[in-house]
Amino acid sequence: MDKEFTDESIYDRLLSDKLSTNLGYVYENIVAQMLKASGKELYYHTIKKDDGKSYYEIDFVITRNNKLVPLEIKSSGYKTHTSIDRFCQKFSSRTSEKIIIYTKDLKEEDGTLFLPVYMTMFL
Repeated sequence: MDKEFTDESIYDRLLSDKLSTNLGYVYENIVAQMLKASGKELYYHTIKKDDGKSYYEIDFVITRNNKLVPLEIKSSGYKTHTSIDRFCQKFSSRTSEKIIIYTKDLKEEDGTLFLPVYMTMFL
């Protein structure tokens, strides 16, 4: 309420669930805090796509047993994970596993571990 119209309007829309938000950045920050608190270094990686204009993005890369472990953070819509698949394809000799950190239940599917956000501390 410290501004005239704009901020108050945004608060009202957010509180009444009429403001669309992308929570991806929130979950990425939560995971970053959990990884750092457990002593992990934070690394980010991009791979240029074939079109040369855009990139595949890996949110975090950690190591385990001298191998790379890419982490992809998803707030929703976890069904596609092209970036992490491309990373593992490109660096297959140097990766041990791939992990999707997301908002649903623990599962493993087609060589990918799907880990609930709250379990990040166990990596």
